[in-house]
Amino acid sequence: MADAVIFDLDGVIVDSEPVWEEVRRAYVAAHGGTWQPDTQRRLMGMSTGEWAEYLSGELGVDRTAEQVAAEVVEEMTRRYAARVPLIDGADDVVRRLAVRWPLGLASSSPTRLIAAALHATGLTDAFGATLSTEQTARGKPAPDVYLEVAAQLGVDPTRCVAVEDSSNGVRSAAAAGMVVVAVPHGAYPLDPDAEDAATVVLGRIGELTPETVHDLRVPRA
Repeated sequence: MADAVIFDLDGVIVDSEPVWEEVRRAYVAAHGGTWQPDTQRRLMGMSTGEWAEYLSGELGVDRTAEQVAAEVVEEMTRRYAARVPLIDGADDVVRRLAVRWPLGLASSSPTRLIAAALHATGLTDAFGATLSTEQTARGKPAPDVYLEVAAQLGVDPTRCVAVEDSSNGVRSAAAAGMVVVAVPHGAYPLDPDAEDAATVVLGRIGELTPETVHDLRVPRA
């Protein structure tokens, strides 16, 4: 049985990927950039610094990376103040699992948005360790954020179950040696290699029960 469960935030607990896409698309258009067909797929999992550099550099936005990050995050904060788009049943899933396992959160969202989302959903106290890729050297698909959250929880990463929705998130958790449960967003399906890296693929977060986690084959310590 696993020693801990580590959740992603965007796309797993809050349905924020469509909001991120809407905000960043509008921002790129307003500042002289060009959104590419693969832009949203590439952005998913990037840290704040990484996606700000990408918008400023490759997409041709006429703002510095620092300005991009500050202005986009400010708009996301405004959206969250009006409404945090909680995925139906996700808060109940987190609370049920928290009864049996230590929980961590490994997110690509900025720290201030993580705090806002957890506060709005009443889940702040459910997580023993919470980390943004703003605080790691590399964003997803690198394993940094998952390795650090496991370290903060005091558990071996190979004894953890990770819950992810995106291809880069699955790659990140798998690279950390974790057993990965994928719950892909309908609008953003997994790439074939990411689907192969997941131990279980669920149709919705409500399917993630304590029994599902308990039955996963986690390597022995």
